[in-house]
Amino acid sequence: MKRWGEAFYDDGALSGAEVFEQAQVAVFVADRHGHLLYWNTFARELLGFADDRDLLGISLIDLGVHEADQERAAQLARRVLKGETWEGTFAVLRSDSTWIHLRSQAVPLRHDSGAIEGVVWFATEAMRYGRVEDQYGLLDRVGSRLASSLEFDTTVKAVAEILVPQFADHCFLDLFDHDRLVRRVSVHAEGWTPPPGTWFDVGEEVRYPDRHFVYEAMRTLQTQVVTDRIYPVDVAGERSAQVAEQVGMTSAIAAPLRARGELLGVLTLALSRLSPREKTSYGGFDRDLVGAIASRVALAIDNARLFEEERSTALAFQNSLLPSSFPRFDGLSIAHRYVPAKPLEAHGHGIQTQVGGDFYDVIPLSAGRVGMVVGDVEGRGPHAAAVMGQLRAALRAFAQADREPADILRELDEWVRRLGRPDGDGGTWVPSVSCLYMVYDAWSRSLSYANAGHQAPLLISDGQVSELALEVSDTLLGVKHRGAPFEDAIYHQADVTLPPGATLLLYTDGLVDRRPVGGTVNLHRSLTLLVERVRAVADKGVEQIAETAVTAVPGEIDDDTALLVVRTHPEELAIQEGWFVAEPPTVGEARHLAASTFRSWGMDRDQAELACLLVSEIVTNVVIHATPPPVHREFTPEGVKDSGLPFAHGGAMGLDEFDEDWSDLLEEVQEGDGSTTQDDEKRRFLLRLRRGASSVWVEVFDHDLRLPRIRSAGADDEGGRGLYLVDQLASRWGSRPTPDGKAVWFEIPLKGE
Repeated sequence: MKRWGEAFYDDGALSGAEVFEQAQVAVFVADRHGHLLYWNTFARELLGFADDRDLLGISLIDLGVHEADQERAAQLARRVLKGETWEGTFAVLRSDSTWIHLRSQAVPLRHDSGAIEGVVWFATEAMRYGRVEDQYGLLDRVGSRLASSLEFDTTVKAVAEILVPQFADHCFLDLFDHDRLVRRVSVHAEGWTPPPGTWFDVGEEVRYPDRHFVYEAMRTLQTQVVTDRIYPVDVAGERSAQVAEQVGMTSAIAAPLRARGELLGVLTLALSRLSPREKTSYGGFDRDLVGAIASRVALAIDNARLFEEERSTALAFQNSLLPSSFPRFDGLSIAHRYVPAKPLEAHGHGIQTQVGGDFYDVIPLSAGRVGMVVGDVEGRGPHAAAVMGQLRAALRAFAQADREPADILRELDEWVRRLGRPDGDGGTWVPSVSCLYMVYDAWSRSLSYANAGHQAPLLISDGQVSELALEVSDTLLGVKHRGAPFEDAIYHQADVTLPPGATLLLYTDGLVDRRPVGGTVNLHRSLTLLVERVRAVADKGVEQIAETAVTAVPGEIDDDTALLVVRTHPEELAIQEGWFVAEPPTVGEARHLAASTFRSWGMDRDQAELACLLVSEIVTNVVIHATPPPVHREFTPEGVKDSGLPFAHGGAMGLDEFDEDWSDLLEEVQEGDGSTTQDDEKRRFLLRLRRGASSVWVEVFDHDLRLPRIRSAGADDEGGRGLYLVDQLASRWGSRPTPDGKAVWFEIPLKGE
């Protein structure tokens, strides 16, 4: 042949292209960029493209080269383009989704000038003809493929893909589950499946007779070969033998799977007439080869099981530190997700399971308010998870005491410093933590927050998705230095009002900090993609929004992810309030307001009467204790004197000892007697009633800073039992400080039990 496609010197001879079309070897020709220029008929049939589709111009790798071999194929192509010749084996996925292994030889395609213009690739199906070099190549391929994964299902699937149909027509993998032998893999050539009820299916318990060759392999711990007679590789009755005869089973091998002295199960391979091959029976060399393969498979399975156990333990530890579910919150729907990071590949230490420090929580507060938090502890591993667990517990304790968001972050910052550990250089390593804590009142749609360097949540409202505008964002927890300027050493607090029916998506950076395969992280692109995907389901339920957000950004998950989706339902909520003067007659007025409101809300009569009783108790407590009549004080030689009557009328009568700081008295003297308007304002209190889907909350606000406590009343005492009744009859009760006083609240169900 003079040139590609030209005839030989004999004009009656075939051209080179015609010869290749009749050859029983696959021929591929590609340019320097790997684009297909020519392939013969046998190549199309070998890869399952027998419909003569025009695929010229596509990449050779796109013809189906296995993902694990693509990088190696690219490297070898570069070597060939430098003038070298290469031989080896590739795994290829055919168009019918079956796997084959191609024994290949690649040579440079040269121009008459000697310049290399591309690559010529010759290939035949490996293992089909029983060549010894192919069998050694199979052993190497099994080892490399098994070493690429520690996930159990991926490991056993890779075994079947390698062995069928290159070395066998049937592959079974049976593993012990405690004392039961269970089928885990059942793969057959040419897409064939055994009739139902004949051979054991995946997940079924397998029992072999005592004289069965598979049983002998497990009993003697030696690889067994059947070559002299047709023998059913599976045992499920007479029909099993009939199926074995129908498919023309000719030979089988059973190899025990042992690791660390323990029998894990058995690997069984068999030949039949399902696929054409020259070799129809196994021999002694095949027995030794399968025995070597089985030892590698057993080690891979054992490692996969150990890894899965370690990963399961790590995730159980991680999940135990996070809330698995939340109670129902009136006016709110909540969805949450935690996505662990992929196993960490540590140089010199193999693949390790790593727990993380991402966390979330929703905390019930007073009068139906909720605290929402999301945060991320620096680093990965048990220490990060331990810091996260302690931090979340501390935050929940601070929050349930109704502390302000900024105060909570200040406390947490100090808490994080105490969790430091020696860094090996004589210092202390303190983890840095991002944390966003929000207090949400669904009735007023008011959101109070403090932020320690965490990314802003997404606000979903009226079908639109955008970042919630946060006015304040301070330094991460644990990174501030003592002696820093005041403005740099404190955490600030701000308020924002959400639109009606708004949804918040709070998340950690693992949701968007994902690396595309073969690419780099692009946070702007990831956030844009997240917003687009969430916008598409903005009108769906919170669970669907959470699921969409988790899968919105593709790529490798190198960091764990925590997220919360919180949506308000204003139609479930109602509120009624009124101001009263702290005088005895107003107790009845407050009770009347409560009774009429409870009746309009459809509250059970018995529950309403009980709630009105408790309203009377806490309002009476305000009238008696929280807002006493104005007190006038004077200086005397004996100290500061206090009178419960106006000074002009009381004179020296009724003067009581009053233990108080002198500075307060001096300030009051400088301000004068005060106005009646100010005194009246201090004597006023607010009664606020809230209704949710299943509960009613009652709050009383006054201007006294002293928080109430339950007294232990004696048998003859006239008072001291009000808060005791509230404690015994309400579902929950409590008190919290406010900027100008305090609030006392209790909760009671709408319906009786």
